[in-house]
Amino acid sequence: MENQTKQRNSFTGSLGFVLAAAGSAVGLGNIWRFPYLAAKDGGGLFLLIYVILALTFGFTLLITEIAIGRKTQESSLTAYKKLNSKWGFLGIVAFIVPFIIYPYYCVIGGWVMKYVTVYASFQGAVATTDGFFTNFITSQWQPIIFMVLFALLSFIIVYKGVEDGIEKYSKLLMPILVVIVVFIAIYSLFIKHTDANGITRTGFEGAGIYFIPNFKGLTFSKILTITLDAMGQLFYSLSIAMGIMITYGSYMKKDVNLVKSVNHIELFDTGFALLAGMMIIPAVYAFSGTEGMSAGPGLMFITLPKVFQSLGGFGTFLGLIFFVMVLFAALTSSVSILEAITASMMDKFKWSRKKSTLIMAGITFGVSILVCLGYNVLYFELKLPNGSIGQLLDVFDYASNNILMPIVGILTCILIGWIVKPKTTIDEITLNGEKFSRKKLYIVMVKFIVPVLLLVILLTGFGFFQ
Repeated sequence: MENQTKQRNSFTGSLGFVLAAAGSAVGLGNIWRFPYLAAKDGGGLFLLIYVILALTFGFTLLITEIAIGRKTQESSLTAYKKLNSKWGFLGIVAFIVPFIIYPYYCVIGGWVMKYVTVYASFQGAVATTDGFFTNFITSQWQPIIFMVLFALLSFIIVYKGVEDGIEKYSKLLMPILVVIVVFIAIYSLFIKHTDANGITRTGFEGAGIYFIPNFKGLTFSKILTITLDAMGQLFYSLSIAMGIMITYGSYMKKDVNLVKSVNHIELFDTGFALLAGMMIIPAVYAFSGTEGMSAGPGLMFITLPKVFQSLGGFGTFLGLIFFVMVLFAALTSSVSILEAITASMMDKFKWSRKKSTLIMAGITFGVSILVCLGYNVLYFELKLPNGSIGQLLDVFDYASNNILMPIVGILTCILIGWIVKPKTTIDEITLNGEKFSRKKLYIVMVKFIVPVLLLVILLTGFGFFQ
């Protein structure tokens, strides 16, 4: 084990690991899904439930996967088998998840890149025209071109390796990301707008809707819905059950305090999600009222460009730095997803990093093209078990997020909680004599509560709680 540890690439220290892992967690879901759910689910009430779940549910899953990675010094495809020889199948499922996600994530990253180029060329007004976004994603060649550019950036970073690629670029991109987010969040508070009916709304009023709990019409059923939304968002946001945190954990040095690192990742991810809400909700409320906040993912590509346009010349600058920020967030996440499948090939077949990256990037590139074509020549509409209507991208997203990820999470809890026992991960967590104050809570969570909550997420994906 010691020889393997020395030979394996690793982050130079705690900071490199935390920024890379936080970069993976901070992605598109924080920006276009978290604000929408917060606005829909009573503002401050959703935030309160989300934070409670982050400290319990999210912490348990996150520290479990990182501990598995550091203990086994393997990525997800081979780590589970190393813990128990009969559980190698779980590694295969955990590998399939990022393999499905990466191709369509690159497609969405390409969409973001398109908007960056629009604002960089001072054409922000074009992005507000009716049908601009739909016309773009349904065109045959443009989405492919921008997807290629985004995928190429991800490929270069992963190809360079852990220290010279992932850690180096995470240390560069994450601080810039934070500065941009804080700037836009503060600016949003001071936006003031009078609509055609003479009604004036401010960003501060929107922030009140975001932070102050709304108990109007609150029922037990509504609380369950909010809890389910918060739990689902947290589960997807933290890059859990995607093989990523196991892979990154395998690059963590043995002398790093695992508990502190996980706390920092959660703090970063939750803080970024809260700031994303502060960026978007006050601005959208000022211009569109509460109705404008019900646009879901369309908030980012359709609603926000109209907000930027209404701010005149400064709006073009604000739009540019916003989409640059989104691009950075998408890039740090896509890099972690590609790294998860690349590292799995390296560990399973003992291929070199260059060979593994080239093969995995090449295969997933082909799938990304199919996803792009899913909005034109391969277009279809399929009703999914959760009641939504989806195209090819939506089918991939549904299969990975709603079905496979909860299954991986449940089986991981069963393996750690009941087969190899929690002591396996706890020994790794306290390897250097670190204090683990949430040890008893962790045991209860991993054995009983978390698998039940994940089962609820899985059943929701199958449409049981519509």
